[in-house]
Amino acid sequence: MQTHNATIDRKELSATLKLALGETVLEIVLTEDRPNDVKSVFNKLLEQLKKGEFEFNLTDDKEDLYHHICKEYITQLNAELKSTYSELQDNGLIQLK
Repeated sequence: MQTHNATIDRKELSATLKLALGETVLEIVLTEDRPNDVKSVFNKLLEQLKKGEFEFNLTDDKEDLYHHICKEYITQLNAELKSTYSELQDNGLIQLK
């Protein structure tokens, strides 16, 4: 199983969770309600999951509200990724290398 980095990009009026998958960086804006953008990120994660199991590790030095929110978010995301990967395997949807 591969481990990828997740980071938090904080700006004055916004914060974004960045999920790095190799060269691709998926972004979830934490300070705005953008359900379609979140859905798009999850679709891209699902496509990558078909190629092999992975999880995210939050890399962040600042312990603020965003840190705690993202830490829990990553914990839940990793559990969902593991469960979904298992379902993909059970249904023969994993892409063989």
